[in-house]
Amino acid sequence: MRSSSRKPLSPEAKALLDVMPTRRGLLRGVAAGGALALTGGALAACGTKAKNPTSSASSAAPACTVTDVSAQERKLVFSNWVEYLDLDEKTGKHPTLDAFKAKTGIDVTYREDINDNDEFYGKIRAQLADCKPIEPDLIVFTDWLSARMIKAKQVAKFEPTKVATFQKNLLPSLKGRSYDPDNVYAAPWQSGFTGIGYNTKVVKTPVKSVEELLTRSDLKGKVAVMTELNDTMGLILLSLGKDPANFTSADYDAALEKLKKAVDSGHIRRVAGNDYLQDLAKGDIAACIGWSGDVLATEGNVEYVIPEEGQLYWSDNMLIPISSTHASNAMSLIDYYYDPKVAAEVAAWVSYICPVAGAQEAMKAVDAELVEDNFIFPTDAELAKAHPFMTVDDDVRKDYERKFRAVIGA
Repeated sequence: MRSSSRKPLSPEAKALLDVMPTRRGLLRGVAAGGALALTGGALAACGTKAKNPTSSASSAAPACTVTDVSAQERKLVFSNWVEYLDLDEKTGKHPTLDAFKAKTGIDVTYREDINDNDEFYGKIRAQLADCKPIEPDLIVFTDWLSARMIKAKQVAKFEPTKVATFQKNLLPSLKGRSYDPDNVYAAPWQSGFTGIGYNTKVVKTPVKSVEELLTRSDLKGKVAVMTELNDTMGLILLSLGKDPANFTSADYDAALEKLKKAVDSGHIRRVAGNDYLQDLAKGDIAACIGWSGDVLATEGNVEYVIPEEGQLYWSDNMLIPISSTHASNAMSLIDYYYDPKVAAEVAAWVSYICPVAGAQEAMKAVDAELVEDNFIFPTDAELAKAHPFMTVDDDVRKDYERKFRAVIGA
């Protein structure tokens, strides 16, 4: 559990939560980094009604038939992002995984080898398309890529009887997402916000906005932005007064030009994946675009700021690759992590938004100080002030990615 190193929400951040503007009406785009809309006082995950990715999945994709050997081989490989699971820092072990093995007899090889959605997907895409096995039996990808994989029929379908706890305890706000309306392909691992992180030892004046991050003279050559298009471009769109959930190609190009100016001038030192944290903690960069849980849980002189323009909201999901030969074992692991007590243990360490109903109550026995933590258990009103990123057609997305990669040199 990592709560001992976790910093409380600063008064400045609390104040920004109260004054951030609400979204303009109901958002009907499945967030590439989260898909929530305010409906009748309760949050409901929803998406573009004109096109349901699951129903429009390519009919030409060949059927993938795989023999599940879970009963004979009580094991699986789980690929995840860095520092995204509870850790005993003395032993280097993950307590909840050890408890899972003791409970089920299933051995888990856990790897923190996902640094960027596109980068990791690029390593496995060809094999999945040909129904060839890849090593991970469980992977964690952000909403937009989860939707793409489901549409391409590269994800195994859950068996309801094997994920009953997941079906029961998934937060209502995350049920019925348009790319997975029946909750049978993608199980949210954690959700989170994207905002600004800065090192208080290097930066004496807090970085309050995206505009400051990209233009303040004292930050020149000391700023990092993310390789994730949604995070970087979403915040820059907000800095231009545009809604990341509803923008035009012209809006995108304007935001891209703002990013290009900051890159070409040397204001931005580097473009980083999940490895930005080390540079921030060491002071090699002074400020950056960062994920809430990462920044809040980082030891040292590091603070998370909700930008004055607003922050982004997204979810990462557990997916079983279609060619996995240990799919049943993977479903057992998914179901296990939807036990509220287990979910609370993970949430206390990773500091992200917990997707499991009942985990807030269970947190009382884990760390009572975190029960009212708004970055783990945000209220519906607080979530309504965050912004998802608009889902676009694959061709448009590829064009956006091409332009973005050209600017950041990736």
